[in-house]
Amino acid sequence: MIEVTSLVKTFSDRHSDRVKAVDHVSFKIEEGRFYTLLGPSGCGKTTTLRCIAGLEKPDSGEVEVAGTMVYSSTTGAFVPAYRRAIGMVFQSYAIWPHLTVFENVAFPLRVGKQRYSAEEMRRKVQNALELVELGGLESRMATQLSGGQQQRLALARALVREPQVLLLDEPLSNLDAKLRERMRVELRELQRRLRITTLYVTHDQIEALSMSNVIAVMSAGVIVQEGPPREIYMHPKTQFVAQFIGSTNQLAGRMRGLQGEGACQVETDVGKLSCGMAKDIPVGSEVVVVVRPENVILHTGKPSGVENVVEGKVTTVMFLGEYLDCTIELGRNVVRTHQPHSLQLRRGDAVWVELPSSGCLALSAEELPIAGGIQPDTSDTKNPRLQPD
Repeated sequence: MIEVTSLVKTFSDRHSDRVKAVDHVSFKIEEGRFYTLLGPSGCGKTTTLRCIAGLEKPDSGEVEVAGTMVYSSTTGAFVPAYRRAIGMVFQSYAIWPHLTVFENVAFPLRVGKQRYSAEEMRRKVQNALELVELGGLESRMATQLSGGQQQRLALARALVREPQVLLLDEPLSNLDAKLRERMRVELRELQRRLRITTLYVTHDQIEALSMSNVIAVMSAGVIVQEGPPREIYMHPKTQFVAQFIGSTNQLAGRMRGLQGEGACQVETDVGKLSCGMAKDIPVGSEVVVVVRPENVILHTGKPSGVENVVEGKVTTVMFLGEYLDCTIELGRNVVRTHQPHSLQLRRGDAVWVELPSSGCLALSAEELPIAGGIQPDTSDTKNPRLQPD
């Protein structure tokens, strides 16, 4: 339904240098799927979306939407945005404040190439509003709606033309935390009901993990990993993905040997650890062992017959209701862990830390992680057209 091939888009920065915001990006979205571009600010995800929508003209590559080649650098094809079979919801919603709810939704029908009778327009607007549960608010001014209702209004306007593809650019970022959580569920259920092919752009890992069929993690203009949410979270292929998707502990070490297919042994500051491997890593190479906080197991006494056990000391304990958020000192290293709230722990307690081999993953240390998962900002904040993302 959407196919992007070797897409390239560059911008000029404030020094007139060319910045490659999208660098030969390729992916395919099957009909009816919910596909998410996930990444930090400046990674190129919004630029990719805007190229698909026709709001930016790429430098090279191909974009096919609903069986139509809407852009091709080879043939010179470029279909304008209003002729593409898409509906789009912007981060700012782009709602007309001086128009009623009805007129906001009817706007795409009034300016489109196809003409509708008053009755057809009323029916289409009414159907779109009913889909997003705004029926009965047709005469209300857009500015009289709550934040969640405005988000639904923008969605109704995108759906009124019955597009084959829906493009969503961080549509929940302006909502408060509880409303954002509710709208995630409502939006995903609406997409499932309509079976509309959806491309979603976000920097929020929770949105991506909870809503998507497929996630593509972007960094510096390229897709660094693509796959189902569980695979992206449980089996990151790079340090960047491991660090950006959720919390993770990292222990530096050196590959000491293989222990069968997809398993290895790593020498670290805290001792030898048995781990899984995302890909083949040569023996002797520097690696980083990553383990999620929820995979770390604490014991108040030394367990017997268990591998990957290290003695440590509790440095902090925070009660968060559903669980304890703890940090444990392991020599020069500190690991974070989530434990059941029933566990009685105090700062300074001696504990035994189990790092299960099934929860440890060795990654090559050649790729240095980016602090906080944030890319350098090369955008021109004064000119939004020059912003890579």
